[in-house]
Amino acid sequence: MNDDPRQHSPAAERNRSAILAELQRLLPECGVALEIASGTGQHAAYFSAGLPGWQWLPSDPEPDALASIKAWCEGSTNVLAPIKLNVMSPTWPGAAESADAVFCANMLHIAPWVACAALMRGAARHLAPNGRLLLYGPYLVDGEPVTPSNTAFDAELRERNPAWGLRRLADVLAQAKVVGLHLRERVEMPSNNLLLVLERAV
Repeated sequence: MNDDPRQHSPAAERNRSAILAELQRLLPECGVALEIASGTGQHAAYFSAGLPGWQWLPSDPEPDALASIKAWCEGSTNVLAPIKLNVMSPTWPGAAESADAVFCANMLHIAPWVACAALMRGAARHLAPNGRLLLYGPYLVDGEPVTPSNTAFDAELRERNPAWGLRRLADVLAQAKVVGLHLRERVEMPSNNLLLVLERAV
């Protein structure tokens, strides 16, 4: 019997180095980062180690995920206790107040579309004045060909749940604009993913 609560995501293992390199480039030396839908906790453990000046606040709505996050981050001095957070809630826990960065990886395509607007509203509420929302994952970009792997992935997601699927970048940015966030930078990432850097419009 395995009593280890740590869950494992092969995708998180593969993409963590590339994401961290961009976070190190994009973020200042110190701050507080709220991670939405932290899942296994592998990202929280890895990113916090690579960003020692930052306090990393993981979150997830699922109890099993919260237990996994705690186990992965045990011994980390700059990871705060994970909080139970569902982006669809009209208010987020007080522990998430005034984040210098909000990070969310691979959530929008495995959640109903309404979760995108909820994420944008929550990020806009909780981001510090100069804070940034960083979104990682696959997107459909108007005018650009969809890779066969993303086409197959989208079909697989929609078969599993008709409310899931890859999101159009234009639709995501439109939801961000509603709450006063705009795209500062779009970073091409491995395996046909993007890192979107959003901040308040000036």
